[in-house]
Amino acid sequence: MVTFRTITPLIPAGDDLEAGIRFFVDELGFALTWQGGDMAGVRCGQVELTLVRNGNANWAENSSASIGVDDLAALHAEYRDTSAVVGPLEVKSWGRREFHMILPTGVCLQFHQAEG
Repeated sequence: MVTFRTITPLIPAGDDLEAGIRFFVDELGFALTWQGGDMAGVRCGQVELTLVRNGNANWAENSSASIGVDDLAALHAEYRDTSAVVGPLEVKSWGRREFHMILPTGVCLQFHQAEG
């Protein structure tokens, strides 16, 4: 039986891949790990994302990822000053503390307090 080890979401970075990389590196604190053609890899902690040059607004506005972190309040305070639209930090009806961020491309990232 095969064991799945990782998942790396493909995130539309808009028509300008370099601008997408700058946003993730300069504003969100990710590190660029590789770049080739129309794609690039970014990483922060154990989270890896693949940025894809793609200006299809429909794809971006219907893309999302949920990321668990160890200090949600600190991250929310840090990300409020980015060029993204950052929602309130709140406990949702399903009991999880989280906030949502809409990136300049329209992609939604959800951050939640990870257990353990």
